[in-house]
Amino acid sequence: MVKREKKQASLGDSILCIGFLIFILCISLTKLGVSAHIPLALGGIFTGFVAVFKLGFTWKELEEGILSTISSTMQAIIILLIVGMLIGTWIISGVVPSMIYWGLNILSPGIFLVATTLICSIVSISTGSSWTTAGTIGIALLGIGSALGIPKEVIAGAIISGAYFGDKMSPLSDTTNLAPAMAGTNLFTHIKHMLYSTIPAYLIALIIYGFIGFKYAGQTIDNSQIAQIQQALAASYNTLSPFLLLIPAAVILMVILKVPAIPGLIIGTLLGGFVAVFFQGASFKEVLEVAQVGYTSHSGMAFVDELLTRGGLNSMLGTVSLMLCALATGGILEKTGMLEALANAILKFAKGTFGLVAATIFTCIGTNLAVADQYLAIVMPGSMYREAFKKQGLCPENLSRALEDSATITSPLIPWNTCGAYMSATLAINSFAFLPFAFFNLLCPLVSLTLAATGFGITKLSDEKSVKIEESIA
Repeated sequence: MVKREKKQASLGDSILCIGFLIFILCISLTKLGVSAHIPLALGGIFTGFVAVFKLGFTWKELEEGILSTISSTMQAIIILLIVGMLIGTWIISGVVPSMIYWGLNILSPGIFLVATTLICSIVSISTGSSWTTAGTIGIALLGIGSALGIPKEVIAGAIISGAYFGDKMSPLSDTTNLAPAMAGTNLFTHIKHMLYSTIPAYLIALIIYGFIGFKYAGQTIDNSQIAQIQQALAASYNTLSPFLLLIPAAVILMVILKVPAIPGLIIGTLLGGFVAVFFQGASFKEVLEVAQVGYTSHSGMAFVDELLTRGGLNSMLGTVSLMLCALATGGILEKTGMLEALANAILKFAKGTFGLVAATIFTCIGTNLAVADQYLAIVMPGSMYREAFKKQGLCPENLSRALEDSATITSPLIPWNTCGAYMSATLAINSFAFLPFAFFNLLCPLVSLTLAATGFGITKLSDEKSVKIEESIA
């Protein structure tokens, strides 16, 4: 068999394959109303044909790219499956119902969205995990807000805004550590520099949530309906004691104490199963079934049944398959160098500080769309643009901030991205539904572009600092 000469992917190849992928996704999601699974797979197949028959790649090389990309996110997939089991056991054990029951006594509609954002911010900055925040306190807040008459998609937007504030700013967050590592700066310089874009975006988001809350503050709360919800919850469980809240508190404490996420969530799942058996009277068989297929509520009240019928490992399988389809396509795009070719072409038009920051932000968002993983959306543009920032006379923290203001923040807004798929599955709301209300996530890239345009918060590179950065990178 004659071995074909391998060609480097051109800009035309990149535009063809990525354009086909975006086109078929848009048609499938908006016109046909089908899920993104098969369209993503078709995009990968099309890209694979181009890579093999035009660029000369072998299937083995493409397979290596696919497996490498999937393996880099295997931890996230395992966490997703564990969270499905955790949600099921926390519902049958009464943990989630207890958070809803007692939360209805202390939170009012007028302050709810602001309070939700602040609570999720505190939890996520303490744990460094947006996923843990959404999968624990986020689910309870969604139930409380729904009982108060606030639309679920608005609540989900506030949950995600708060969760990603901490994911972006916490020194415990993996993305907060990854971005400065790729840019060539240190962690706390990076966090301090992010305040320029994070604080304005966060304050504006809180103000918007406050205005939305006023709309619901003027409404008369139906205390009788809230009482009915609480009665339905209480009738379905032996106890809804505040002591059950110690279980999510224990999980959050483990994360703060740097217990790895997987064993921490497994312990939380086991605690939920223990409480279900010894305090709620559930059988061991029932706990195992709920962990597998999820909890089905039979309270007799439609709202409560809709709220609590969820969870289980099986509920996450559709999301896992979506992630695998997206990651397979992204692995081919990365292996063939198509994303790099597109980024290099963009860099030719990036003039001045604003152009460079804008190129970084849009490349990160594009990588999130194409590769479906926030880590790759940080690593690839970070590697490609690091030298360009130095040549422009800009400190590396400008790059690390741009990476976080785009790659980290926009990842939950894309349905087929690992983060978007997780948030959608955990909160049981389509990403496109909560996207318009995730104000912090939408504002961060805009504020970052504004800073680049005005020059405010942009640090310049001195000769002495340049030498230190070279030594750090080496």
